[in-house]
Amino acid sequence: MSPADAEPPGRPTPCRPLRRDAERNRQKILSAAAEVIAERGLDATLDDVARQAGVGVGTVYRRFPGKEALAEALFDERLGTLAAIAEHALADPDPWAGLVRYLEQAGELLTADLGLRQILTSATLRDGQASQARARMEPVVTRLVERAQAAGAVRADLRATDIPLTLFMIAAVADYARPVRPATWRRYLALFLDSLPAGRAAPTTLPEPALSPAEMEQALRSGPARQRPGPVAWPASGRDTGRRGIEPVPD
Repeated sequence: MSPADAEPPGRPTPCRPLRRDAERNRQKILSAAAEVIAERGLDATLDDVARQAGVGVGTVYRRFPGKEALAEALFDERLGTLAAIAEHALADPDPWAGLVRYLEQAGELLTADLGLRQILTSATLRDGQASQARARMEPVVTRLVERAQAAGAVRADLRATDIPLTLFMIAAVADYARPVRPATWRRYLALFLDSLPAGRAAPTTLPEPALSPAEMEQALRSGPARQRPGPVAWPASGRDTGRRGIEPVPD
């Protein structure tokens, strides 16, 4: 290369804007994946994510070699959101209000995100990720329960493990009722909350009416059967089998 072809001192090298572009694309892909997987669950393909993000599927594969890698990135993000909800609830000076706040906000997150529920309950969650989730969430949720018990706000036999299982039950209600009345899950959260205090002068007014027999029939016919494919077993290679023969584009 001649001196005339050399880059002048101080001129930015071409790789710097490429790195910024790569990070922008990564965030765009993660945002699109969150929307697509929240609605369709882990049956969504990387082609679906690419279309939602407005990028080529090769760009998606440069950032994430398969759905497993993308699910792991989303899991990390959502785990951070759940942990933040729990930590903010723990900062509430009222132990009962903090526990209710956590259940309501975590319920909103779980009922709105099919992909998150599948990640948390299916084979996609590896042992290391499961340990990570327990290590981060269990101490905070345990503290939420124990301080409410110490204040006499909830029954003594409530355990921290009751909380995530209750949230999954509420999310299942949301799956059934979504085609009929999406907010029905709040009725059952209120019923659960009324079971927690050791003594209560009167029951809480429920925020949602019960489903009518006709709505129940409709919910049973069109609810989670079309939404929940069951546990997902990732291919051993980590490749997205729904990609329909498109090979990764090298960096």
